[in-house]
Amino acid sequence: MSIANLPTAYLTIAEVAAAMRLSRMTVYRMVRAGTLAADRFGKSYRVPESAVEEYIRQAGTPATGDTGDTRAAGDVGPG
Repeated sequence: MSIANLPTAYLTIAEVAAAMRLSRMTVYRMVRAGTLAADRFGKSYRVPESAVEEYIRQAGTPATGDTGDTRAAGDVGPG
């Protein structure tokens, strides 16, 4: 059996919410907005584990690499 024939591991909305420390409603909004990929099974959604991993990987990477912090290195603030 090749790896291509293995079934995709799916998570419920509740499992995704718990793993990402979000509310279920937030996860539903992400799915409906297309921010998080999901498949519909009957009346419920299932989220592929790979989609969660990809979302976390993208969310952890700054879009521009700029944190917005304008302080000089070693500057600890006023004082």
